[in-house]
Amino acid sequence: MERREFITKLGQLGIGAAGLSMLPGMVRTSLAKNGTPPNIVFILADDMGWNQTSYIGSDFYETPNIDSIAREGIYFTQAYAPAPTCSPSRAGILTGKYPARLHLTEYIPGDQYPWAKLKCPKMVDRLPLEEITIAEMLKPLGYKSAMIGKWHLNTDKFYQPGRVGDAGSQGFDVDHPNDKPEPTDDPTNDAHHAIENTNEALKFIDSNKDQPFFLYLAHTIPHRPIMEHPDLIYKYQIKEGADKLINNPIIAAMIERMDTQIGRVLKRLDEYKLRENTIVIFSSDNGGYDKLQAQDPLRGGKSMLYEGGIRVPLAIRWPGVIKPGSKSDAIVTGTDFFPTFAEMLGIKSLPENVDGKSILPLLKQSGEFSRDAIYWHYPHYHSFGYMPGGAIREGKYKLIEFYDKSFFNQPNSVALYDVENDIGETKELSDQMPEKTKELWDKLKAWRKKVNAQ
Repeated sequence: MERREFITKLGQLGIGAAGLSMLPGMVRTSLAKNGTPPNIVFILADDMGWNQTSYIGSDFYETPNIDSIAREGIYFTQAYAPAPTCSPSRAGILTGKYPARLHLTEYIPGDQYPWAKLKCPKMVDRLPLEEITIAEMLKPLGYKSAMIGKWHLNTDKFYQPGRVGDAGSQGFDVDHPNDKPEPTDDPTNDAHHAIENTNEALKFIDSNKDQPFFLYLAHTIPHRPIMEHPDLIYKYQIKEGADKLINNPIIAAMIERMDTQIGRVLKRLDEYKLRENTIVIFSSDNGGYDKLQAQDPLRGGKSMLYEGGIRVPLAIRWPGVIKPGSKSDAIVTGTDFFPTFAEMLGIKSLPENVDGKSILPLLKQSGEFSRDAIYWHYPHYHSFGYMPGGAIREGKYKLIEFYDKSFFNQPNSVALYDVENDIGETKELSDQMPEKTKELWDKLKAWRKKVNAQ
């Protein structure tokens, strides 16, 4: 179903809770006790590593409010970003489509390197307007939507009210963008806008507490430049473990600030008695930067297709639906949110070529959830010095294809890992398992052709 047809059909079905109660065939919503669809609060961190929350086991990073989402809901141990870098991952989350299909596979605007052996493909310079975002899917159903924080899906970061390509042209009613600070900015003055973004989020909740809303709160923490108030940094500099490569006191201070602000959002939901009718999601756009902090036990980091670049934290709270204290080892990815919200609202027909799979059965712990392979396509060199490649994860095995195998002196074009039993990707298995290697490599190549990857 094309964009215009999809939006038109939803619009014809009615707007608001009253319309939802009468929607024939395409939309049938399980309404809350008060007769309204659930609110959606999606909080996205920026370059936050899988190992940077205390709920996953860190005794250095302090994330009590993020932990509360996991404790009162469910957390996923094998959640993946759609891409190892920013813009493509965000595009995948908001559309439910693989970045390769969107031809948006690197952070915007990306870079070309004269020393590169391979020529990187020309990609789109922004999220195409014909793509349907979560906000556009929700709008005909009476939702108000806000994008607050980092957008990074237009040609540049310089926001102009009403500009085509910014969030306002992609279905969001409120568009309050900002970007990471400059290295020369004052670290004592909310440099990464966490307080500013939260203040705007609270205003949005205040204004829309009596109707369904979608809040997309995209922080720039802990993206570089890493900076925070010296007093908060000092707290972690003197903490046990500060000298370990797996810990970074500045990043820990940044994450504490973000976590504190997340707590303000959760508190406001409670003040308006919206907790029971709000699904809260916390995740990250990709893995952490391994040159600032080791991603152990994961290998690599941001811009790499090793686990450290693509495995991300994911915690979801939905009272009355998700059993508190739940944990899932299922393989899920950022493209799954679009179809999950669609199923949650009873939307039967999706836009054409949505790649994600609804994880609603995992949230409800009812029904069957089985998934085919998931894929990545990253045909770019990166300023961090990493290589272009592709990857497939199917079951316990993951295969990485190195498009430029000379980079980092790769002995083979592909590497095979059993990431279920070797999360650190320390044992390369392609020589030991040639049949499995060929099977996954063939699937990866066929998938690239299917999605018209560049």
